This record gives sequence, C-alpha cells and structure tokens, in this order.
Amino acid sequence: MSEFVVTWLAPIALIAVLAVLLAGLWNMMRGGSANRSQLLMRWRVGLQFLAVIVIMLGLYLANR
Repeated sequence: MSEFVVTWLAPIALIAVLAVLLAGLWNMMRGGSANRSQLLMRWRVGLQFLAVIVIMLGLYLANR
C-alpha cells in the first residue's frame, strides 16, 4: 500500500498543486478576475493540505 501512495498518489497531488499554482499565476499575469484569483488560491491551499496528508500517509505506511 505504501508503494502505491508514494508512487502514484503523492506525484498526482503535487502535479495538481502545480497546475493550480500555474493557473493562478497565469490569471494574475493577464490581469484576470480577482474573484478567480481568490478561488484558485483556496484550491491551491486545499490541494497543498491534501498533498501533505498523502505524503505523511506514505511515510507512515513505509515505516510500519
């Protein structure tokens, strides 16, 4: 199970964070809506939280 978490879930979570971060930067650079920037910021924070949980779960399962 830990191999699945580390091999698949952690990279997927990190790629999701990167995608939302880049979308937020793109929106800011082109002068997009402030509401969209706020929404992307909230999604990024939530995805970062999820990524940390997944990584910690992988570490816990690997050391078990």
